[in-house]
Amino acid sequence: MDPFYPVQLLADFLAYQVIHLTKGSVLGDAINYFIYDSIKIFLLLALIIFVVSILRSYLPPEKTKKLLTNRFQIVGNLLAALLGIVTPFCSCSAVPLFIGLVESGVPLGVTFSYLIAAPMINEVAAVLLLGLFGPSVALLYIAWGVIIAVVVGFVLGRMKLEHLVEDYVWKIKVQNANISIKNTFSDRLRESYHYTAALVQKVFPYVLIGVAVGALVHGYAPENFLARIAGKNNPFAVLAAVVIGVPLYSNAAGTIPIVTSLIGKGLPIGTALAFMMSVTALSFPEMIILRKVLKPKLLIIYITVLTLGIVFTGYLFNLVIR
Repeated sequence: MDPFYPVQLLADFLAYQVIHLTKGSVLGDAINYFIYDSIKIFLLLALIIFVVSILRSYLPPEKTKKLLTNRFQIVGNLLAALLGIVTPFCSCSAVPLFIGLVESGVPLGVTFSYLIAAPMINEVAAVLLLGLFGPSVALLYIAWGVIIAVVVGFVLGRMKLEHLVEDYVWKIKVQNANISIKNTFSDRLRESYHYTAALVQKVFPYVLIGVAVGALVHGYAPENFLARIAGKNNPFAVLAAVVIGVPLYSNAAGTIPIVTSLIGKGLPIGTALAFMMSVTALSFPEMIILRKVLKPKLLIIYITVLTLGIVFTGYLFNLVIR
């Protein structure tokens, strides 16, 4: 059973019983979606930040830094990219893990290898490719994402962009260094609680804005429209899929029915993949949340890199799979 089923029941009650909206209507479903996702993301965000802060108290920053900072810097980029593969990318995980890496003294270029790999190498997309086309195509997808994440992270690390991370992130690094030196578990719990409360308070207003944007387009799955304008004969099909996917908001699992339907309607696999990746990694809600961590210039760099990576991935798979 869905662990968030009680949250869905609460959202249904508030939207359809308390506010008296009509179930199945555009407004009713949008408000229901906003209530459900706001509560769910709040719970996940608080839980993940709390768990990460406790785990970090047992892993001194020096060890994390030593693990991801090698005299051959590209090794750290590779390890961070591999971490991104196994980390589900969403607003709940990206922000606290990004801050956690920065706090531990991991170079910014290495943290960007994680931040690029996490959305680009989607475990759901890999399973979809494995089931439809076999292990060679799935491995190509993973390897391509790792290469992009490692190379781009390495280049960004050389550009010295630390000043483009929001100042409060560095302040948190200083203020919370004492968590790791607490001796008792109750001390760790108390420090982690205060850390979580402070960070959620800073980030969650941005989450609400992001979810509100997603709620406005909830239920809009442009399958027929996308299939028409992004067909095999359109050389700009991948670009069109990315542009259409950006305003939407869903996790990878939620896009699977849409992607399966698009492939069934003859949409090339690369174009369908680009659409899925843009929905999950480039959506307005995700960017609004990441803006709380990255200054505008660095956010633009990140969006540009990720967009080019997704577009190249789409064209690559359209070329390989015919």
